[in-house]
Amino acid sequence: MEIKQTGIEGLIEIIPSIFHDHRGWFTESYNADTLQKHGFDMKFVQDNLSFSKAGVLRGLHFQNPPYAQGKLIKVIQGEVLDVAVDLRPGSATFGQHYSVLLSGEIQNMFYMPEGFAHGFLAIKDSYLFYKCTKTYYKEADTGIAFNDSALKINWNYADPIISEKDQKLSSFSAYKSSLGL
Repeated sequence: MEIKQTGIEGLIEIIPSIFHDHRGWFTESYNADTLQKHGFDMKFVQDNLSFSKAGVLRGLHFQNPPYAQGKLIKVIQGEVLDVAVDLRPGSATFGQHYSVLLSGEIQNMFYMPEGFAHGFLAIKDSYLFYKCTKTYYKEADTGIAFNDSALKINWNYADPIISEKDQKLSSFSAYKSSLGL
């Protein structure tokens, strides 16, 4: 297993070892002890699985404190561009984002701690599996528009399929104002 630092504190890409033979392949998709040895001690309380058709863009979603979720994300099958935006006001990287290509072929994972907005674009039909550090709480669920110009996220996709809910998400500026920034 390889842990790849992203330049944003707490945000990591995990690249597992995959063992191939004539029958197929095997990988250890999660091992708390191994991650703890690398300094990541996570307690997950909810698992989610979603399917998105190619061209679907979901996000940027997050839950307000005290219900903020850390997430460990992987694509079981397919390929997505996964994006995390740092929403931690005291962070040196507040407002910055990081993108990673998650692939069912590579089985890489993306961990984002609490305090990040999450979104992804399905490049192929994709099954996305993720573990969460807190359970879903509808009243705390919110988000920021995926195409907010202040965030400068290059989705590299002309006309994504967006839910009605995601089309109504607020701006990063409105989010900062809600924090008094």
